[in-house]
Amino acid sequence: MSGAMLTIMLVLFAAAVPVAVAIGIAAVWGIAGHTSFPLVVAAQQLFVSLDKFPLAAIPFFILAGNLMDVGGISRRLVDFAKSIVGGVQGGLPCTCIITCMIFAAISGSSVATTFAIGAIMIPALVKHGYPVAFAAALQATSAELGVIIPPSIPMILFGVTTQTSIPELFMAGFGPGLLIGGALIATVLVWCRLKGWGKQDGDGRLPVGLALRQAGWALFMPVVVLGGIYGGITTPTEASVIAVAYAILVGMFIHRELGWRDLYGIMRKSVISSAVIMFIIACAGLFSWLLNRQGVPDLAAAWLVETFDGPGWFLLGVNLFLFVVGMFVETSASIIVLAPILQEAAERFGIDGVHFGTVMVVNLALGMITPPFGVNLFAAAQVAGTSIDRMMKYLPVFIGVIFLCLMAITYVPAIALFLPHLVFR
Repeated sequence: MSGAMLTIMLVLFAAAVPVAVAIGIAAVWGIAGHTSFPLVVAAQQLFVSLDKFPLAAIPFFILAGNLMDVGGISRRLVDFAKSIVGGVQGGLPCTCIITCMIFAAISGSSVATTFAIGAIMIPALVKHGYPVAFAAALQATSAELGVIIPPSIPMILFGVTTQTSIPELFMAGFGPGLLIGGALIATVLVWCRLKGWGKQDGDGRLPVGLALRQAGWALFMPVVVLGGIYGGITTPTEASVIAVAYAILVGMFIHRELGWRDLYGIMRKSVISSAVIMFIIACAGLFSWLLNRQGVPDLAAAWLVETFDGPGWFLLGVNLFLFVVGMFVETSASIIVLAPILQEAAERFGIDGVHFGTVMVVNLALGMITPPFGVNLFAAAQVAGTSIDRMMKYLPVFIGVIFLCLMAITYVPAIALFLPHLVFR
């Protein structure tokens, strides 16, 4: 039955059926045709898949990101980052990367980061002479850090699905996020030198002190959100609510760029984005429940242990598999369906669960910038008014850099585990 369900799902993907609908149809077909359960079980399991307290953090982090965008927080973060690195050749692309790293420490969403920062950075890059397609490709790639640097929606999903500590996963995201961010910065600095881009990037740069004062409240937001989690004061879900309250307070009463009339549009946008993700989670949860009923995780884990000769080869095989999966399947669905299977095999190889979760999230984040279904590519292309085909001229370099970082994260566990072990163990 599981093979037939997977086949149906893949055929529906190929027919351009939406991810959640394709997964849901395959699961319902499995229940109706190969089990004795009544179809009402499908509705029950859809509800059960969402009936988890940590998942409440997802809509709140999405809402916080949208409030930050309208409330002037993202613009001040850009000004602050530009004041630090904007004076060097290639400083503006570096500003894009650094701003995305900071914004990622609040929003937890790569798509939200793409829209919020891209609306500011892509026109600025084009104005300073960078090709439109390069600006869009850079923004899409930098926004990927939104799901690696905590808080991270995919990490929440991995933690809920595999019963792995979410605070430890969050802490493990810092090392990989800094590594990838640093590698991207080094890449664009060399690239700009070779191409002769960015010699006027310092134009319009604010003094560091002034930019810091203007961005002070924005920069304090990650301290409030993440400090509460790591200090044991709040859960990730409670921290997401605090992030929303903080964004409203700063945007409405301190920056005074967020008005009461703006709230309806922000809420509507956030509800739509959250509903899409939650529908995917519900359908993927139903699909995963059926696989578990058939013992697929145990069978798959046993097969993987027998097939791969040691943890090193297992991790390489998993990385190549997830890289391909990420190109075609949405990240949330991939985690909910595959994480229990692969995590069980990883445990049999003695691989730390937090390390494996970090590797899986970083790998699937690559899928957000790889055709044909990279969500960040569509978002950045929409903001830039360009096509993904034109962006492909620049994307392979960024994908290659991140893949090399992924290999380092995979085979040097300390990159991800140093902080969790220091704080929690």
